[in-house]
This record gives sequence, C-alpha cells and structure tokens, in this order.
Amino acid sequence: MELNALLTALQTHLPEILRWSGAIAKRLRHFNIAVENKTSGSALTDALTLADLTLQELIVAALRDRDPIFLQCRIEAEEKTGDLDRFSEDAPYVLSIDPIDGTKQYRDKTADGYCVMIHLRDSETVHYSLVYIPETGEQGTWVEAVHQRVVCGPDDFSRPAREVLDAMPAIDPETRPDSSQIYLIGFQDEDTSNAQLVTEAGLKGVPPEEMPGSIYDHLATGAFGGSLIHTPNVYDFPVSLHIARILGGDAVWVHNGEPVNFHEHWLDERADMLRLPGITACSANPNTLKILCDLAKDWSPIRYKD
Repeated sequence: MELNALLTALQTHLPEILRWSGAIAKRLRHFNIAVENKTSGSALTDALTLADLTLQELIVAALRDRDPIFLQCRIEAEEKTGDLDRFSEDAPYVLSIDPIDGTKQYRDKTADGYCVMIHLRDSETVHYSLVYIPETGEQGTWVEAVHQRVVCGPDDFSRPAREVLDAMPAIDPETRPDSSQIYLIGFQDEDTSNAQLVTEAGLKGVPPEEMPGSIYDHLATGAFGGSLIHTPNVYDFPVSLHIARILGGDAVWVHNGEPVNFHEHWLDERADMLRLPGITACSANPNTLKILCDLAKDWSPIRYKD
C-alpha cells in the first residue's frame, strides 16, 4: 500500500464523514442516551453513550464503502460497533477511531468541547489526524494534521468540508503561543494532586475537571502547552503526538525521555480499550518535555493499584 495514495483518500473522504458524524452527535445529545458498560472505576473512562456506538457505526461503514484502499488498513476503534471484520488484520497502517472524545462532558452536558476523531499511524508515528469539534464555534471547529502541516479553525457549512480545510492557513511554530498549561489525565484519584506538582515545577497543571474541552485544538493553537498522561489509549492520544511532532516537539516516555512509538500496547480489560505502557509527556516545546520528564520519571507506571 502506498502511503501518499492512502493520505489522499483520507483527505478526500474523511472531512465530510466527520462533519456528518458531528451533526448526529449534536442531535443525539438532546436525548437520554447513557449506556452502562465499562467498569474501570474512572468516570471519565467509563462514560458511554448511544452516540459513541452510532457514530462509530457510521464512520466504519463510510470507510468500508468510500474507497477500497481503507480496507487494506487495520482498524482500531474504541467501541465494538461497525463492520470491523472487513478490514485487514495485519497491514502496516492502522486507522484508529474515537467516535466521541470527551464522552462524560458530552453525556452530562457540562461542556461543549467533545469531538469526533480519526488518525492513521504505523508502528513508529502518526501520518494523518482529523478532529471535528461540533459545538466549538458557531458551526464547529476543525483540526487537521498531515504532511508537516497543522491547521485549526472554524467550519463553514456553506462550503464543502474539504474546501474549508484547504483554505485554512497552516499554524506557524515560530508565531504560535507557548502556554504553560499542561493537561493531566489517567492518574486515577491523583490527577489533581499531580497537576499541583506540575504547577510547582514551574508550569500550570490542569486536571480533567478543569479542562475546557478536548486537548487537540488547544494544543494546536498554543492555548495549552502539552499533556502528561498515564497509560494513554491508542484512539485519541496519538493525535496529540502528531500535532506536537509537526510543531517541533514530541511525545516521550517520562522514564527515559525516548520518543513514543506503537510497537507495544496492552489491553485494559477494565476499560475495554488498548493502551500504551507507562507515562507519556507531550509538548511542542522540548524544554517543557524536559520539565515533565524530570518531574514524573519516578512515578509509578502501573495504572491500577488494586
């Protein structure tokens, strides 16, 4: 499979698919759609709605039908819905879907920063990322990363989604602000206390309950400087890695400072999702990465204490 052909197909078809998915998410949010399923003990992780299941069904079906090149990829999806068996089981490239990132705030209607997202990666890095945030801005907000180019900006329903993205200027790492705000998640009942340690180290730690929405548009624009995540899942975290790498930074394991790759993952049976091992720091600023690694290098890499 030729990577550029795959990237062209993704750029061509995915924007309208995610725009449709976002419209469905907005509509379903008006109803009681909570579903009980996951039992990790974390309210953020365990939140699940019929919207997650419905949007994944739509996205998987669209990938199946729009271009046969997509069927040559492996597929990893946070939920179980969709015609997943039609996709390759051993391809070098994987399409990874998070139908709703920020499900708890979506379900509870506590904020509007939830998003629909998909990315393409291989075992070393991420090659394409697309995020649609349906209720940020008047008509939603986009983040796209591909070919060393990151864009972020408002949608415009009067034009095709691809046309909107193509008209956005690339974010310039030289002029992008460098915020000290760092998003922390995955530390179970220590998210808030660890955020305070980040603040004491000279940055500003932000625990999940204080996060204004998903990290991706905030990271792209520089409103946030990065993240510190315990055993991140493979459906959403790689998009942050992709944005940071394009903008001159990286995502690294805090215990050794080495760049994150995707050679190894583990199944979190409590949350029913695939995760990377250890604690990762992600930022477009190498100095921020060093501060986070120095702080967290000796923290426990074990997610669950019991």
